[in-house]
Order: sequence, then structure tokens, then C-alpha cells
Amino acid sequence: MIKNIVFDVGKVLVDFDWQGFFASLQFPPEVYEKVADATVRSKLWNEFDRSKMSDEEILEGFLQGAQGCEEDVMRFWDNMGSSIRRYGYTPSWIQSLQEKGYGVYLLSNYPRRLYSQSIDELSFVEDVEGAVFSFEVQATKPEPEIYEALFRKYDLEPTECVFIDDNRGNIVAANQLGMATIHFHTKSQAEEELRSLGVLY
Repeated sequence: MIKNIVFDVGKVLVDFDWQGFFASLQFPPEVYEKVADATVRSKLWNEFDRSKMSDEEILEGFLQGAQGCEEDVMRFWDNMGSSIRRYGYTPSWIQSLQEKGYGVYLLSNYPRRLYSQSIDELSFVEDVEGAVFSFEVQATKPEPEIYEALFRKYDLEPTECVFIDDNRGNIVAANQLGMATIHFHTKSQAEEELRSLGVLY
């Protein structure tokens, strides 16, 4: 029986629109590609999510990956929170589930610096029963450690949870740990799948 709904954050409850943010910075096409490859599209971005490395080390890596575009990388670095926009449906979706008696939790890969810069768009974090972000536990999905940190912190039974994420690899990992899962595409699709699992609205 499902008692808890566990949400990913990015692309589920908020939009991580780095492309639109880059466009707002008016990067020329070649700069856009170079900065993207050095930051959000780089392997280093997962380490940024993990936040085991210091922000200074991460920034140095981003700068090294985009040599000749240092000022552009710094514009991204100083303003990256502008890439986050809460979806309009997020607060009411969380509230509707809580009103039916479900516990609502968050489990997200999220860098420390981006979190601090986007805190206003993440106001719903204060309304849920609990949250684990990758920067807090220095582990990232789909590593089992981050899921287990959530179970441990809030004494959750995996088989009583459904996990909603837009990343199939993260869904597979959660399922292997005993959680019911929904691969998120749209809110209406996720709601339909929640109903099929017996979640009431």
C-alpha cells in the first residue's frame, strides 16, 4: 500500500531551463556550446550535484573546460539560479496529496550553489514532510546511497513509497530498492499512473 509520494525536483516540480538562461545571457553560438560543454553538459556537473568537491574546485574545472570564455562562465556561475522556475502546479499538487493523507518527500540531485541561488523557487521544500538533496549526502541518483539516506532519515519503508522522476536510470535504481515508480513526462500522465497504483485524489 502506497503511503508516501517521493518526487524528483528538476523537470518534475521545477523547470531547469539552462538553455533559456543561456539565451538570456546572449551568448554567441560558439560561446553557448563551449560554456554548455564545460558546465551543464560536462561530467563535472554530476560532481557539482554531489558537492563533495568544493565550489572553488568545481569552478576551476568549469573555467578550464571553457578556456577563452572565462567571463562567460562567471556570468553563468554568478546567476545560475535564474535557470530554475517552479511549475505553477507544484504547490497545489503537493497539497492535494497531503490532504488525502500521503506523506510527500523530495529526492533530488541538486548542487549546493544552485540551491542557495534558487531558494525562492523552492519554497515548497518547507511544505513537504521531508527532503534529501544530493549536496547534503554527497551521493547522486542513481547511486543507492542517496535513496537509502532518504529511507533512513525519515524511517520510510521502500515498498510504501512511489518515486516520480524524469530520468529512467533513476527510476530503475529506485525500483530495484523496492519502490513503486513512475517515469515522469507530464503531470496528467503521472497522476493517471498514481491512480493506477491506488493513490487517491
